[in-house]
Amino acid sequence: MSSDTIHTITPATPTSVLYLSYDGLTDPLGQSQVLPYIMGLAKRGYQFTIISTEKTEAYEKRKDIIKGLIEPFGKDIDWQPIFYTKKPPVVSTLWDVRKMQSKAVELHKKKHFQIVHCRSYITALVGAFLKKKFQITFIFDMRGFWADERIEGGIWNLKNPLFKSVYQFFKKKEKQFLQLADHTISLTFNAKQEIHSWPGFSTVPIQVIPCCVDTQLFQRNNDLSESKELTISYLGSLGTWYMLDEMLHFFKRVLVYYPHAHFLFITPDDPEMIRTNARKYGISGDTIRIMKAERKEVPIRLAESHISLFFIKPSFSKKASSPTKMGEILSMGIPVICNANVGDANYLMENYSSGELVRTFTEVEYDRVISQLDEIRKISSESLRQTALDYFDLEKGIGLYEEVYQKLSTANV
Repeated sequence: MSSDTIHTITPATPTSVLYLSYDGLTDPLGQSQVLPYIMGLAKRGYQFTIISTEKTEAYEKRKDIIKGLIEPFGKDIDWQPIFYTKKPPVVSTLWDVRKMQSKAVELHKKKHFQIVHCRSYITALVGAFLKKKFQITFIFDMRGFWADERIEGGIWNLKNPLFKSVYQFFKKKEKQFLQLADHTISLTFNAKQEIHSWPGFSTVPIQVIPCCVDTQLFQRNNDLSESKELTISYLGSLGTWYMLDEMLHFFKRVLVYYPHAHFLFITPDDPEMIRTNARKYGISGDTIRIMKAERKEVPIRLAESHISLFFIKPSFSKKASSPTKMGEILSMGIPVICNANVGDANYLMENYSSGELVRTFTEVEYDRVISQLDEIRKISSESLRQTALDYFDLEKGIGLYEEVYQKLSTANV
């Protein structure tokens, strides 16, 4: 990005924001879900100091990319990375919190931040401290029910006394953060409704901002697949939450009706792991394609598919889930097949023509959805992209963040 593309509006006294992230800017998520918002808000006249927690390998690989992106902003974006500590469990996280808090206090004494914007629960520990000690306006950008995600994703085992106590600690902190925060950000209306249903929390100020998408990067072009043979894509890491077995089972049923179909995985994950699981379902290797893609390459790869598929484990914590991939796929004009009861997926499918919901993980339900594939493929790419523009557009998300910032800045005048 060259400096002549930046048009920064600088008010007489710009709001100074300390942004805390336990995800690194050099992580894929940092590049897609942290930096674009900050850059957009910096263009609107806000000054950011970012403390992010970088993983050494990713930092060495991509630090120059990040520095190149923020350099045109000059003093409006000041990146102050710290480094992630992996082991031992819990103790390493406490050490990272201590490092972040120490750096935050040091920087605040120099810069006198007006807002501390905390991405998720770990950084909110620091934000809550700064709120109490220095009366800095505190934004709890909760992202989801993080402690419940750790349990339901099998990362923390409640049978382990250590993880049980950590879970209980963060569930207590969750309510404290919601009560202490000057404003909370939720990814979904479903999660907002859940919180407002809790006794004593009906008036907690919450702004819903889904995981937004750079709709300029993810847009239809002439490269979208014109092949008549059905190609279904899966985008992103498989990780803890994405149901590979169920997605492969669905594709096995697709092959019954579309024997020449292909399943395209655009993922950094191990190809052999995917192929091994595919063989369990009798899916031959020549129907599976697996490729990696850097962020700028993803739209080109997605364009090779007609429909995109993802299943996420449905659970309490997934009420707050906003899969970034959904907005990226729709922005490309590609319909989505996903499962019900995850985030705002039901709302989107019921109110927009975006694809189809799988309501149970059964062959009968898979066959019902598969019977509609020809109709799903006929959904106009323009209407799919409009859904992304209405709900997931990055500029819209930046505008919603700015509304929160303005409201809090005005309240403090």
